[in-house]
Amino acid sequence: MDSLVTANIKQRPVRSLVSAAGVALGVALVMLFTGLARGMSNEMQHRSSNVLAEIIFTRPGSMELTSSMTNLNVKYVDRLKAIEGVEAVVPVIRYISQGGKGFGFEQIEGVDWEPFSRMNNISLVEGRAPTANDEVVIDTTKAQNGNYRPGSVLELFGGKPYRIVGIYAPESGARIKMSLAAMQDALESPGKCTYILVKCKQGYDQIVVAKNIDRELQGNKIQFTRDVFANIEKSIPYLNVFLRVLVGLATIVSALVVMLAMYTTITERTREIGILKAMGASRAYIISEIEKEAILISLLGLVAGFVAAVIAGLLVQKFYSLTFEIAWPWVVASVAIGLLGGALGALYPAVRAANLDPVSALAYE
Repeated sequence: MDSLVTANIKQRPVRSLVSAAGVALGVALVMLFTGLARGMSNEMQHRSSNVLAEIIFTRPGSMELTSSMTNLNVKYVDRLKAIEGVEAVVPVIRYISQGGKGFGFEQIEGVDWEPFSRMNNISLVEGRAPTANDEVVIDTTKAQNGNYRPGSVLELFGGKPYRIVGIYAPESGARIKMSLAAMQDALESPGKCTYILVKCKQGYDQIVVAKNIDRELQGNKIQFTRDVFANIEKSIPYLNVFLRVLVGLATIVSALVVMLAMYTTITERTREIGILKAMGASRAYIISEIEKEAILISLLGLVAGFVAAVIAGLLVQKFYSLTFEIAWPWVVASVAIGLLGGALGALYPAVRAANLDPVSALAYE
């Protein structure tokens, strides 16, 4: 007689595939969400590491993860330059808009290119700096992902066309930059910015310079660059709670799908189980066979879930400019979801099958 493990899967392929799909769905959701969160976090940290200014001067509430305001007067630039320990200052407008294809969000910065590039040691590898109000520059990563070149057109601010005139490296801050004046014009905020980057003179401690700024310009917000561009998983409130809830729900879904499949299987195979028990099969053997079948289905679901998550992540990365990166701790969690959910889901049907009376099982029609 074929093993219960392979026989049921061969005889009922549709039910087995549906069960595996339930496990795969839970695994894929966990992998996709955590992979996108990790990818965006690491990408943001990498880009922020190339912002060489030590201090960010702004107004309270100006900078949030998914929104920015232009409520800081650029007149602060001259006052900051006069403070002891300040070497250079650059005003910046950061605008956050919905992604170009309606998914996620995209950052655009308005800067005076020459002082910004000098402060952060970035340079143009193709083209020139933006001068007109409808011109932008992009970094090499965006150019490669979107197959852009100088002369290509981007639609920003709700569909307004902007011509790419240059490509810069290394990536630093937002991937799209235009002139400060152009951004002020687009947002109808003349003389305003979101924040001002402050670079300290060599030999001056940034904490001391920050105290000097706070003493001279009270009532504003002073942050260190290393603190502003924090890990995205910590920047979004309750993201970790959401991910844990997602893991819990995925485990429950996997367990329920497998349990229903196994329960129906036990009902349909009552006579076969009765024959096995009449031939001397122990309760432990019956339970182990059913658990093995559930784990095999879960393994199939795990593989399918991993493949689906990776494909979906790469597609999102290609078409929506979001970064997908496999988070290995969550891979372990996904494996636990699939295997634990399948094992727990099959436990009740397995125990029920093991407790069947052989005589009653043989007489079952």
